[in-house]
Amino acid sequence: MALIEEMEAQGNFLFKYRSYLPIVLLAVALVVFLLDQSEWSINYFYLALAVSLIGLLIRVHIVGHTPKNTSGRNTSEGQVADTLNTTGFYSIIRHPLYFGNFFMYIGFAVLTGQIWFVVACTAIFYLYYERIMIAEEQFLRRKFGAVYENWSSTTPPIIPAFTGWKKPAISFSLKKVLKKEKNGLLATFAIYYIALALKSYVTSGSFDVDPQWMFYATAASAIIYLVLKLIKNNTSILEEEGR
Repeated sequence: MALIEEMEAQGNFLFKYRSYLPIVLLAVALVVFLLDQSEWSINYFYLALAVSLIGLLIRVHIVGHTPKNTSGRNTSEGQVADTLNTTGFYSIIRHPLYFGNFFMYIGFAVLTGQIWFVVACTAIFYLYYERIMIAEEQFLRRKFGAVYENWSSTTPPIIPAFTGWKKPAISFSLKKVLKKEKNGLLATFAIYYIALALKSYVTSGSFDVDPQWMFYATAASAIIYLVLKLIKNNTSILEEEGR
């Protein structure tokens, strides 16, 4: 088996289980965060949350401007792509969703305040998703042929080329964002809140979270999630043709 074919096979396998890497990294980050005895500053939290929210906003923009059945959504049937996205974030980077994911996940590494851990997580993230990106690109190359070749020849894979920005071809769908990204909003605030609560317990013996507004932000994100979940499961309000 040629190396590219072997890497593609590995990528297809990892694609099906790609959601597990963040869980592992989060667990390790929590251990590093709680066991570290060096002085920790609340500024690490503010920086970490900002990084994660930047990632979430990137995802919101991408998801809101993409049509139904964009490659990367289906995990049980493998790759799915009815159309090739080449505008919006896809005009400056070939794998923008993973770019957004990187910021969301690396924020939790930043929370530890340990540069070595941030660097290690960055390297692991790249090595893991490199195979997945290769598999996706092979799939898209076979399906879209010259159209894909022309687009990929001018669009970098992982580092955005902002000078190539093209306005999204389709309008922003708030309904799709509310339907698809509610999990990310809740997970972001809940994970940070739990981490801060555990850190407080380890250092002071109480679960008091500082800053206090994190309780209200986490509670609000939980309420938003539950309301949207009920709407999605019991109505068609969030449904939109082609999205």
